[in-house]
This record gives sequence, structure tokens and C-alpha cells, in this order.
Amino acid sequence: MSDSPTVLCAQSDTGERGETVDALADAGLAVKEVGSVDTLDAALDRSVDCVVTAFDFEDGDGFDVVDAVREVNPDCVVILYTEHAPSDLPRGGPEQVVEYVPRTVPESQERVADVAAMAAAEVTQAAYPVPETETERLAAVQRYDVDRLAAIDTFDRLTALMTSHFDIDVAFVGLMDEHEERFLACEGANWRTLSREDTICTHTILSDETMVVEDTHEDPRFANVDALKRLDIRSYAGVRLTDEAGNAIGAVCCTDGEPRRYTQAELDDLRRFADEVEEQLLLRRRLQGDP
Repeated sequence: MSDSPTVLCAQSDTGERGETVDALADAGLAVKEVGSVDTLDAALDRSVDCVVTAFDFEDGDGFDVVDAVREVNPDCVVILYTEHAPSDLPRGGPEQVVEYVPRTVPESQERVADVAAMAAAEVTQAAYPVPETETERLAAVQRYDVDRLAAIDTFDRLTALMTSHFDIDVAFVGLMDEHEERFLACEGANWRTLSREDTICTHTILSDETMVVEDTHEDPRFANVDALKRLDIRSYAGVRLTDEAGNAIGAVCCTDGEPRRYTQAELDDLRRFADEVEEQLLLRRRLQGDP
């Protein structure tokens, strides 16, 4: 897997597309290319950090490209690279495009490459880390009916037992969607969802190791996260949940309003709670008819 940001170049003219691709590659970017709106779906995934698109296509226009990108990855940067002035475009508006580079300026290809490199670099410095297998992970999460699972008493009983066993303020079971964590059960608080950039669990799902934060105020990753202060999360311990294929789908966690440490025996117990949740999730999914 390349460490370089990935840019998708969408231009219908083969010669012009080749020149743009060369300029993007010369800027140190990994480049994909398509020549039509219809071929976008095969090339678009969450590995694409930026899209450079022309406006004119035989099967659509640049705003069709923008719409397709937004469906797959709302955070992806889109650069409109065209000889048309924005005021002359037949439809759409500036709010649909993050950047605009006119083809009519001198050395336009080098300029669009520079803009794409800067924009893609900003995207890859995300507010939260994303697993390399994020596409597969999200597909695995979609197999679970969160609303139905949240109505099951089993997870409520488990989290209630956790708060008593660990003597903590809050225990929860959460599944990690694309942009937020959704709680199946939450003992000690009435949390339903939390934005992904605000949750420690987005780090927990990256590793099979138990995630422990003894004091969020002393951890540079979380010290300035206002949501954690608002929810009174000062300490945290979490174990990621995986499906039978190893996809990280969420986490089982403990939080408290005071700094604290966890003994190895406590961390072992937390993993046992997570194992029980994984078994229950698999059982419930199969009861829904999903093998």
C-alpha cells in the first residue's frame, strides 16, 4: 500500500488526462484515472484523498462527479479543473467544489498538481485515524441492525455488571459507523451517538491491544477534545470488537470522571466481557438470517 496521498483524475480527453496524470505523479501523488462519469464507481473508494475533475463529459458533467464522490466519501476534496469560469457553469455552485483551478492559466497542470498535493495532505492528516481496511470494516458493520440490537436486554445487563465490577461511572458497547459511534448499551449515562473524531474508541479499533488512557488531560491525543470534557471522561479502558472475519466493528469500554489505572486482572476481565459481547452479536446477527 502506497504511503502517498491518492488522487483520482477524471477527464474525458485521453491526451489531456495523460498530461494531468503525469503532473500529479510528478508531484509525488499516487494517481488513479477515469475517462467518464460511468466509470467512477469502480475507481472510487475511501483510499482516494482528492479528485481532480474536468467539467465536460459525454455522459454527464463535473457536478455529477462531485455527487458521486460525496456518496462514497463526503470528506474527499474535489478540484474542478476546467476552462470554464465558475460563473459560466450551467448548473451547480461553489459550495459543491472545494477547489477550482482554471485550465487557462499558464502552467495550469503544475498548479492543479500543487493544489491537489496540498489538499490531499490535509485530508490524510485526519482528525481521527482510519484502519487500512476501512472499506471492509464498514461493510461488516452494516450487517448489524443497530436499532434492533439496542433493544436487547443482554447488552444492558452486561454494561450494568461492568460498572459494578470495575467501580466506574460508565460502561458501554458501541459500534463504529463511518462518521459516528452508535451505542447499543450505555450504563451510567444516556449516550446514543458520538462523533467519530470525539471518541477514543476510534483509536481502540485500530489494534487488538486493550486501549487504556489513565488521564485524558495528560494525553495529547485527547487533552483538547471538548466532547470528552463535556461527558466527564477523564479515564478510559476499551477492547475492540471484531466479527468472525476479524473486522473491527466497535468496542466495549469503561470510562470514569477521575484518573485511574487498571490492573492486569481487570484488563483480562474487560476482554472477557468483550468476548461475551462478540458472541452475542454473532448470535443475534444469525438469528436475523445473516449467516
